[in-house]
Amino acid sequence: VWTPIPFLTWLFPFIGHMGIARTDGVIRDFAGPYYVSEDNMGFGRPTRYLQLDLSRIPTTPNSNNVHGVWDKAVEQASGEYKKRMHNLCCDNCHSHVAMALNTMNYNRKHSYNMITLCFWMFFRGKFVSFIGFILSWLPFLILLTVFFGFTFFFKATK
Repeated sequence: VWTPIPFLTWLFPFIGHMGIARTDGVIRDFAGPYYVSEDNMGFGRPTRYLQLDLSRIPTTPNSNNVHGVWDKAVEQASGEYKKRMHNLCCDNCHSHVAMALNTMNYNRKHSYNMITLCFWMFFRGKFVSFIGFILSWLPFLILLTVFFGFTFFFKATK
């Protein structure tokens, strides 16, 4: 799941705050230094989501319960990130989600990272509603309109 970060998403709409839900729908997100929230995302309710397919989690004879594998990976990543300092540029909410996906070997991959997840959500994520779309894009579009409005105005007055 994803939600905009005020000011940052307004300037760069592909950057936002990310979390991952357990199979019961409870969202976990690395919201700050040594803090992983539970069902209370750091920047508000989700506006976008990616519905992942549980059948893409490989199982073994000892572990054929995909719900358990998913939830265990989310909790392991959350436990690890409760011990970490938050860093906006290199160890952040996207890294937390990447660790969970890598731990569960989602889609038989161990290469998820903050960059791949950022663009995966940007290009493949769905909006939770029309309001989610507005909350995600309106500030950026307003800033863009103001920028081009001023540019046009000052060129026209020369």
